[in-house]
Amino acid sequence: MDDFLEDKNSPLKKEDLQYLRFYDADSTYRVEAHARIVVSAPTFVMPVFAGTGREYVKYADLTMQVKGKPITLSVYRSTGLAKIPLYADYLFLPFTDETNAQETYGGGRYIDLREGDFKNGIVTIDFNKAYNPYCAFAGGYSCPNPPTKTN
Repeated sequence: MDDFLEDKNSPLKKEDLQYLRFYDADSTYRVEAHARIVVSAPTFVMPVFAGTGREYVKYADLTMQVKGKPITLSVYRSTGLAKIPLYADYLFLPFTDETNAQETYGGGRYIDLREGDFKNGIVTIDFNKAYNPYCAFAGGYSCPNPPTKTN
């Protein structure tokens, strides 16, 4: 929650935090995923909810089991952030699930990763760390639109 308050661009203020609801941490949502790193993927424009989109490149395809259900997701790198040394290894895992528009933001949630999280074809994905984008809290933000299908 501190991240929301520390970011000067955040739509949330301290008085808003009382209205946020979180799931209890659940260790079954921390899973190991098999990663297939995508070599020489073409760039593409990922649609956003407002605006023209942003350029990304697919970094990896992930396969995993979540509560016994097979899931396939993709991880992306922002070509814009990749040009900034401090953020060059940042990766983005957008996803949707059955909670969207019922219990969580309808546009999906995100998980942030870094290249160093991938070791020997495995990456740990902790869905407990998924977050709603700023679009969930206020207008005026240009948030990527996650894929609508997770398998």
